[in-house]
Amino acid sequence: MADIKYDIIEEIGVLSENAKGWRKEINLISWNGGAPKYDIRDWAPEHEKMGKGTTLTKEELFQLKEIVANI
Repeated sequence: MADIKYDIIEEIGVLSENAKGWRKEINLISWNGGAPKYDIRDWAPEHEKMGKGTTLTKEELFQLKEIVANI
């Protein structure tokens, strides 16, 4: 697998943390030098490893907010 480069622009918040210290976070991240996107995924304590996650544009994040507000 190719190296993935990322730059955490802003740490927005922690959604949960497991017993091993991994945290599900929402952050603003630039992937491989691209435009920053909102990202939700599990991270090891020092951001040295990551789990699978999803990225959202600002518009998608606002749409998600609207959907969640209606739950």
